[in-house]
Amino acid sequence: MLYLLRRRAGKLGCLFLIIIIIIVGIVVYGWREMQPTTASEQPVAYTLAQGTSSETLANQLEEKGLIRNATAFRLYLKMNSQGSQFKAGDYEFTPGMTYEQIITKLNNAEVVVPKTMKFTIPEGYTVTQIADKLSGEGFVDRAKFMALVDDPSQFKQAREWNVPTGKGILHPLEGYLFPATYNLPIESTEEDVIANMLAGTRTNLNSIKDLDTKLKARKMTLHELLTEASLVEREVVVPEERAEVAGVIDNRLQKKMRLQIDATVQYALGKQKSRLLYSDLEIDSPYNTYRNEGLPPGPIANPGIEAIRAALEPKTSEYLYYVTKKDGSGSHLFAKTYQEHLKNIETSKATSSTSGG
Repeated sequence: MLYLLRRRAGKLGCLFLIIIIIIVGIVVYGWREMQPTTASEQPVAYTLAQGTSSETLANQLEEKGLIRNATAFRLYLKMNSQGSQFKAGDYEFTPGMTYEQIITKLNNAEVVVPKTMKFTIPEGYTVTQIADKLSGEGFVDRAKFMALVDDPSQFKQAREWNVPTGKGILHPLEGYLFPATYNLPIESTEEDVIANMLAGTRTNLNSIKDLDTKLKARKMTLHELLTEASLVEREVVVPEERAEVAGVIDNRLQKKMRLQIDATVQYALGKQKSRLLYSDLEIDSPYNTYRNEGLPPGPIANPGIEAIRAALEPKTSEYLYYVTKKDGSGSHLFAKTYQEHLKNIETSKATSSTSGG
């Protein structure tokens, strides 16, 4: 009897040991399968669709090499009451991430922000400055961009505006590309960039109440409005003086006086100079308002909405001249007569010497 009891105890002991070994094996196997995959710095894209089940999620992560075992991951989610708060979206994971790191991303919706083409065009930039900036940032091919700027017929908005070409116009879309901050898809083409900037101009023009009525009252075309606005944009630093300068431009046009605006000469030269020479004022160009009466054939820059509003509704005055103060303020001295203008020039020089300029 004692022998039988010992024999039975031995069998139970062996069975217990086998069970322990099996349990330990399962635990070790489960622990190993729950360990991160081989680490890598190369991100792996993964899109979690709305309504994806935990089973599908686990299988997809295993297929992408982000986890070792889908079953182990699914059990881990169940044991920790995870998965119900996962947010759909586009994610990036890297091999070697732990379960906790993966789960945290999915819970917090740490989705990948789509890469975009974000850029800011300052008010008063010319199309060549825009082309230089965007090509320098790697967003456009400069040659392609400029070719499109010089061929407005390729854009529906430009055709609707009947943007003029020829007649000495250097770049037809000059003045029509609205200066602002843009955030476009990274795959945007040169055509897309220009189309969006044209749309920016359209949107801002549409914000002006009774624009067409006001243009008719002033006997101006849209092209002439943008041309005059571009002069204001390039000439004025102090915002409060926009309408005042626009008024001077209008007064000179009505009296058929040459505008004699330095900014038009700079545009004709194709470069910015800190100081124009008398020889520069003789450049043979339709944009040179020292030699030609009236507005230049087209805008000399891309004006912002406030410059456009100023050109549309200039301030009424008798001023025919203005000169920039040399005190660094960027403001102007205005005059009704040439004699007053000469005095203002001397006053401007005096402010330069007293301010240490």
